[in-house]
Amino acid sequence: MPSEAAATGPHIGAGNSRSPGSAGREFLSMFLGAGFRPFFLAAGIWATVALALWICILNGQLSLPSRLDPLEWHIHEMLFGFVMATVAGFLLTAISNWTGRPLVEGPLLGGLACLWLLGRIDCLVSDWVPVWLAIAADLSFPAALAGVAAHEIIAARNWRNLMIVAPVVLFGVANLLMHLEAAEVVVSPGLGWRLGLIAALILISVIAGRIVPAFTRNWLVARGIQARLPASPGWPDRAALGTLHTALLVWAFLPDLRPLGFLLIAAAMLNAWRLARWHGAATRAEPLLLILHIGYAWLVGGVALLGIALLVPSFPSSAAIHALTAGAIGTMILAVATRATLGHTGRKLVAGVATVAIYTLVTISALLRIAAAWGDSGATPLLVAAALAWIAGFGLFTIVYGRMLLTRRAAS
Repeated sequence: MPSEAAATGPHIGAGNSRSPGSAGREFLSMFLGAGFRPFFLAAGIWATVALALWICILNGQLSLPSRLDPLEWHIHEMLFGFVMATVAGFLLTAISNWTGRPLVEGPLLGGLACLWLLGRIDCLVSDWVPVWLAIAADLSFPAALAGVAAHEIIAARNWRNLMIVAPVVLFGVANLLMHLEAAEVVVSPGLGWRLGLIAALILISVIAGRIVPAFTRNWLVARGIQARLPASPGWPDRAALGTLHTALLVWAFLPDLRPLGFLLIAAAMLNAWRLARWHGAATRAEPLLLILHIGYAWLVGGVALLGIALLVPSFPSSAAIHALTAGAIGTMILAVATRATLGHTGRKLVAGVATVAIYTLVTISALLRIAAAWGDSGATPLLVAAALAWIAGFGLFTIVYGRMLLTRRAAS
């Protein structure tokens, strides 16, 4: 995040004389002291649990009382459960840095976390409740998150960042469309999940342009490496983002428009140029920084594959979709969550062995899932292997970083 030195809540003392109630209140004060703590932890847990449930469903070992069919539930929970939790953790922490206002914390933050949890329970058992109630319960979180984010930005008159709320609103609209389609309301098939995917990719492309070159520049300057500093933002960035966002939005509504493949490939080429201007190769000595560049490279590759899939009918579109989801989104989420957690809990911005293992596992998962798109009889083992690598990666994140998220800021 733009600022990596902000404290994130009061410390928990070490005395033994306090009552359990007092210790519990201090823990909650710390845990609900900044959005990254509850939401990054929730994202790690749900990325692991939801995919484990999906594998059980896929193998016929489990059936959920959900109005969403099994594939719809899997897609929905990855986008509107896992991804949205990470978006909330990032925005609720970063907005304070952007606006200079106090962190969203305490009961308000706890209420938002409860709304997120309500949505996950709701989607597991939505067949047990009326359609309108199931939809209202799940949409309450993105609506509340958009409202809180907009309030903080407007209160600070930080108009430059107001547009960052738009992808959150788009998540809410996309979520609604998925529920309406499941309820057999006439909706363009798949429009909901495509818009949800695009909302995530728009956020990645915009936020990456703020943090990746800035962090890269700071790291290189600190080490006296002045020759290959990232280029300043300029028209190449605007051209890359404009082309990318236009192509993706058209694809959401016209996913079978073959000529769109050329625009998607052009967007991939422009964003590859944008990425090259950030000089990621110079950061190969620090995985914590290099992974941000790798995550954006996944975005570039996934958009290119999506363009190829439109132009070449025999090319599996699922390969492109999973390059964008398991590859770009999964990698960027881990890149941001690990770095932000280390920085905001007072730890050194260095990737240890466990962190490198986390990055490696999610990369293996994405590669296996893409390979499964070409599989016939061998597809199921590849799917299972990809899922196990994902579960191992996010499970390890939850264990290693969960300890940091659940404890006080490290001593200076």
